[in-house]
Amino acid sequence: MALGTNTGGAGAGTEVPALSGAPLLGSLHDLKSDSLGTYLRAQQLHGDVVRVSAGPPGMRADLYCVFSPEGVQQVLASEAANFRKDNAFYQEVRESFGNGLLTSQDEDYLRQRRLVQPLFTRRRVDGYAGAVAAETASVVTAWEEALDGIVDVSDEMTHLALRAVARILFGTDVEATADVVARCFPVITDYVLRRGYSPANIPRNWPTPGNRRAAAAMDELYGVCDRIIGQRRRAGADASGEDLLTLLAAARSSDDGEFDDGELRDQVLIFLLAGHETTATSLCFALHLLARHPEQQDRAREEITRVLGSRPPQASDLERLPYLTQVVKEAMRLYPAAPVIGRKAVAATRIGGHAVPAGADVILAPWVTHRRPEHWPDPDRFDPDRFTSEAEAGRPRYAWFPFGGGPRACIGQHFSMLESVVALAMILRAYSFEAVDAEIPVGAGITLRTEGPARCRVRRLDTP
Repeated sequence: MALGTNTGGAGAGTEVPALSGAPLLGSLHDLKSDSLGTYLRAQQLHGDVVRVSAGPPGMRADLYCVFSPEGVQQVLASEAANFRKDNAFYQEVRESFGNGLLTSQDEDYLRQRRLVQPLFTRRRVDGYAGAVAAETASVVTAWEEALDGIVDVSDEMTHLALRAVARILFGTDVEATADVVARCFPVITDYVLRRGYSPANIPRNWPTPGNRRAAAAMDELYGVCDRIIGQRRRAGADASGEDLLTLLAAARSSDDGEFDDGELRDQVLIFLLAGHETTATSLCFALHLLARHPEQQDRAREEITRVLGSRPPQASDLERLPYLTQVVKEAMRLYPAAPVIGRKAVAATRIGGHAVPAGADVILAPWVTHRRPEHWPDPDRFDPDRFTSEAEAGRPRYAWFPFGGGPRACIGQHFSMLESVVALAMILRAYSFEAVDAEIPVGAGITLRTEGPARCRVRRLDTP
């Protein structure tokens, strides 16, 4: 169907087809047990726009799922102002990780974006390649002692991505922060997920075991951030570091002022959340997919060796490593770090000719859109050649959107690509990979999460 426009009232357009569910709870059990499979089934049965209902009568939520690239573009870009981050899930993220760039809205968001944008120019981000290379070199060395030559690339890439983003954020304080984040983040993210997808929640200040565990984790995480922020503030004009926190503390303009300490902590927490879990997912699945496809692995390694020889990769090498970049993009297609994106409609509109009412919870699912066979033939097949410049030019803009899009597109997308390509180049030059676990079960958390090991057998190579 042709893309609708926001010209009619709530009754304009055809009724949205509904996914059938259980009489009492609708699709609640399906969404809890396999949300990604449920959304994929909804699209396969009913098309571009599907209503999925979940929850008991009186507490039932209707989710309006939009799967076509054209519909995604409408929600994220052409009618972005009509689709806000006002749903219950974003509120839980906001209360746990602060009102940073990921969760803020309206003037708060615009002010934050203006203050932060100069720190994410391509030139500035390219300067972080050395920090990524240093952390990757530590991983490459550590794997020489891997038991039986087997590593879990999910755990290892989470560790690598966390240390890289902590080094970039905090500089020499990486050791003091990485362990705290690794210990506290899983507790907080699980808490957010339970509350974000529950039909009803008890107040956070009630002294239940779950509330107390989450509060303790947040106190510890906030405490280490506040301590380091205080150190940067006391250093004042004498602070000479190039770490992101020092630059954020110094960011100011005549119109937007500067970040206070609470706002600084909010930005740091959001960067830690978005900056390590997403890249870790991309690295994990790029290695897993290459381990299962030795021909593509050899092709990527040949390019790396030819371009780099034995020297460390630099930011300027990204355009000279097109096939490795294609590998990363194809991994992001099959395993998008943000597999589901939520918005709430402000006013009634039409999407794909279907009526979407005011106040509707709208779901976009890269997991599903990235598998539309009309844009991705044989969609479950791993094929980096889908991302040659010619192939990309032949697809709709939002057939692939791992970084979102429109005015709220991820500010860190160049950093994510830089980190992924630099790390993979160093790892693949040093080791060959063979998959031990042929399939990795996954689920939708705040980001895509593995629900089982992702083990590979690694073999050290003679590097040039």
